[in-house]
Amino acid sequence: MRYQIIIILVLSCFSCSPHSGDIMGFDLEPISVESFSDSNKQIPVSVSVLTDDQYFVWGGSVVEGEDGRFHMFYAIFDSGDSMPKFSDSWLLSSKIAYASSDYPDRGFEFQKIVLKGASADGNADAWDAQGVHNPHIKKFNDKYYLYYIGSRDPGERSKGDPGARLNARNRIQQVQSVAVIEVDQLEDLINGNFIRPVSPLMRARTRVKAENVIDPSPEGTIALPDNLIMVNPTVEYRPSDQKYLLYFKGNLYDPGWRGVHGVAIGDDPTGPFEPLDQIMFELRTPEGELASAEDPYVWYHPKSELFYAVFKDFRGHFTGDNPGLATMISPDGIHWELHPQRLFALKELPLIDGSSIKVSNLERPQFLINDKGEPIAMYAACSIDHCGQKTDGSTFNVQFGVKVRYLE
Repeated sequence: MRYQIIIILVLSCFSCSPHSGDIMGFDLEPISVESFSDSNKQIPVSVSVLTDDQYFVWGGSVVEGEDGRFHMFYAIFDSGDSMPKFSDSWLLSSKIAYASSDYPDRGFEFQKIVLKGASADGNADAWDAQGVHNPHIKKFNDKYYLYYIGSRDPGERSKGDPGARLNARNRIQQVQSVAVIEVDQLEDLINGNFIRPVSPLMRARTRVKAENVIDPSPEGTIALPDNLIMVNPTVEYRPSDQKYLLYFKGNLYDPGWRGVHGVAIGDDPTGPFEPLDQIMFELRTPEGELASAEDPYVWYHPKSELFYAVFKDFRGHFTGDNPGLATMISPDGIHWELHPQRLFALKELPLIDGSSIKVSNLERPQFLINDKGEPIAMYAACSIDHCGQKTDGSTFNVQFGVKVRYLE
């Protein structure tokens, strides 16, 4: 009952806001699916699906170029019977690929790989030697910025070390950081004409975990939102003070795992960014535990004078129903409340015939936003059945048109 009361208060607060009539609601446009690739892989064949015969395909981020075409940067990593399973492969071999289309919500075709782990170029000691993942492309002030995460194996720990029992996969996972590449022209990014960051833009400030941890913080350290890792950036400009807000994910253990988020503030898209200590998108369950979330995409909408966030809700605490994609809003990008339409999307693919395909994974939402601050397309990483143990490459990126309606 306490949970229900909190939600009613939130909705009441925004319904009486002077901007309440300007708040956006959203509907995903249905897609067409012609068939499935085969009975085992269960990959939908559709102009709205991007897949690859050789790789797992994961989340994609899109920007419109000066050429009027749409340019996607997305993650791919090794698949195949002799390759590691999905849950390991994304950490061991992820690369950033590039695809393009004449349309914002369909027709994307692979063009090339634009960034690999630095070890592929012979730099095994680089901070991102192992792999690069979860790209986020933005355009600010006529320049393009590719934010991404990377890592490398810090090496085996000696007996008695707090990280001695961790395997390579988990060591790599525990030291992920965020970086950014800045280019004047999109072609520079596509053709490799850029300076690769020699160090990350931001690293985790605390390393608090009871056991199995690389380089733990001193005993008694209070874990900050960027605990152990700093990953999955989303960046937006705040017009009220001309600041840039970089949102990130960290891992907390209380004692079980929770994915939580923080924000860092800077004067320029390339930083430096100063992280705040408070948790973003914070919600407590009826039992008082932090609700776990992941992969926010944040943008600003001038008409409602609000920031919007759409992210993965693991258990349905944010949506109030089933796990899926949840929505929150904020007047300043710092203080967040549940959106009146708190459920953005269920874990399913809506089809034009009125039916839908249930999926195990619908996550890593990224959006294409028009000059009014309205989303016109959403891109999401997807798998029909649970992907963790897969080796067959049957994950894909799916694209939807987005319809915006204004709430009364």
